[in-house]
Amino acid sequence: MTSKTNAGYFFEDYRVGQILRHATPRTVTQGDVAMYQALYGPRFAMHSSTEFASPGAVIQIPKLDDLITFHTVFGKTVPDISLNAVANLGYAEGRFLERIEAGDTISATSEVIGLKENSNGKTGIVWVRTTGIVHSDIPVLEYVRWVMVRKRDAAAPAPTPVVPDLAKVVPADALHIPEDLDWSAYDFALAGEPHRHGDYTVGEIIDHVDGVTLTDPEHMMATRLWQNTAKVHFDVTARPDGKRLIYGGHIISLARALSFNGLANAQLLAAINAGAHANPAMAGDTIRAWSEVLDTAPTSNPHVGALRLRLVATKGEAGALRGEDGKYLPEVLLDLDYWAFLPT
Repeated sequence: MTSKTNAGYFFEDYRVGQILRHATPRTVTQGDVAMYQALYGPRFAMHSSTEFASPGAVIQIPKLDDLITFHTVFGKTVPDISLNAVANLGYAEGRFLERIEAGDTISATSEVIGLKENSNGKTGIVWVRTTGIVHSDIPVLEYVRWVMVRKRDAAAPAPTPVVPDLAKVVPADALHIPEDLDWSAYDFALAGEPHRHGDYTVGEIIDHVDGVTLTDPEHMMATRLWQNTAKVHFDVTARPDGKRLIYGGHIISLARALSFNGLANAQLLAAINAGAHANPAMAGDTIRAWSEVLDTAPTSNPHVGALRLRLVATKGEAGALRGEDGKYLPEVLLDLDYWAFLPT
């Protein structure tokens, strides 16, 4: 019997400098917007109202949620990067560039920038820099992520370790502000909260209050929406515990939606500085979210300020992150460091 199905890359298949063009391009539609809304329930005004997003425009252009871009690009990479992954470990140097619109077709490429075999000889870490593009050549998103990938043959020789030196934070002056972003007459009442950029202080902890209990049907629907084919999300035989691992991006979107409570005016994501899926999440877990203000910065647009935030998804209490040993507490699921744009 033969099989023509793509079995995915294993650790020994990667080489530093390798360029991977990911199949298949995907056109996003208003159907994707409706499905995203149904799955996560975000209430940010820029993504909920065309009138709010483009006031006074003759043709009102809806602003698709930045995480729709992220998930779509991420999903393209799975068959080549993480089909045989044990876990997606982290993110860095992520920048949201041009915003996408319904009808845009997104494709993606990745470059392998680092490799390091693990001491067990059965797995290794692969670092890739991924770029999502529309209209064949316009970048909409770029980021680095690293993944623990299984080896096909434990006896295969280990590559020379290459660990990339990644920036801890995207500089504020490197953030991309959409040229058509006009917040000179921003309506705080319709946005849902009065808090401006200057109302937040470094070190402030914001409890986002609400909780969401994870279910397998919603998670699997979301993962299919992004065409994420990683086995651990669907196949209960892919893990020793017989459970489906919740896609980490699902946790990101749920936590981001919860962050509306206290950060309703953090309308646009600007960058992902760092991120870690600290512990696995499974159906039945109830997650809550809290944020810490890490930094603030002005931008070249006098009506727009940048806020650096740590977004934490947890099964525990707000403000609790690490134990005395410096390791993440077992109830912490996500630690995401990102820049957002708010009105001044």
